[in-house]
Amino acid sequence: MSRTTRGDRTVLIVTHPGREEARLVAKEAVQRFTEQDIGVRVMADESAEMPDLPLELVDVVAQGADSADGCELVVVLGGDGTILRGAEVARPSATPILGVNLGHVGFLAESERDALSYTVDRVVSRQYVVEQRMTVDVTVRHNGSVLARGWALNEASIEKGTRERMLDVVAEVDGRALSRWGCDGVVMATPTGSTAYAFSAGGPIVWPDLEALLMVPISAHALFSRPLVVSPASELAVTLQPRSTGAVLWCDGRRAVELPAGSRVEVRRGEWPVRLARLHEAPFTDRLVAKFALPVEGWRGRRDEAPRDER
Repeated sequence: MSRTTRGDRTVLIVTHPGREEARLVAKEAVQRFTEQDIGVRVMADESAEMPDLPLELVDVVAQGADSADGCELVVVLGGDGTILRGAEVARPSATPILGVNLGHVGFLAESERDALSYTVDRVVSRQYVVEQRMTVDVTVRHNGSVLARGWALNEASIEKGTRERMLDVVAEVDGRALSRWGCDGVVMATPTGSTAYAFSAGGPIVWPDLEALLMVPISAHALFSRPLVVSPASELAVTLQPRSTGAVLWCDGRRAVELPAGSRVEVRRGEWPVRLARLHEAPFTDRLVAKFALPVEGWRGRRDEAPRDER
């Protein structure tokens, strides 16, 4: 047990040390947690960029697959990009992630910066629930050999590397050819990722308690190019045709693999989910309305009995 672990409770704080606001919030979070007798870890690469962090109150650990081992939560201070980085750290140990939004939309975050005190209090009193989010495992094959393996919480996207030339791909579902597209790329997403890149590409929003896989072509020149929603037991695949050069595979927009012509990208349900801590059990509809600022003026809710003049 480290010198800064208090009792049997420790949280790992992950943030974006390049942003001044993130550094200030991280310092405040460390103070609030330690005041409540909860130990705090930070990773060495982040602490090096936060000179004002009270290092006497934290346990500095190397970044790696075991960074979150033994932690109750990974508390992420930042936007969705930082939360996705937190997922990389938390997933090997199945540690739940609690996001505090310092970005714009912050769809994966559970609270806002001005509610930090409330968030810490809920953690201290263990007033949170944990839900599992489906991930995808990604395999890249080329000439019969495995070129790369990866995973994603939101999506695996195949994108063209240059603006001038479109990609020529054949899409496949469950080992059967579906369609050939000339396109800017293809997004293969989870329900969690349906509000991210897949949404921007014209895909549907899928409620996160529904397990499914999405395939969304980007700017496809084809008669059939609609977004698809398939079973979580299905396997999606995209094969680059011989003239498609310069393509890149991105996992969650963070980890890239260059794809030679002829590469085949396979996507299936991930072996390991990501766990998210929730402070609020509000319906997903409410989250959509809040995050996208959707207009709902005039809504009066369900009425169990209509007025007599409306019968």
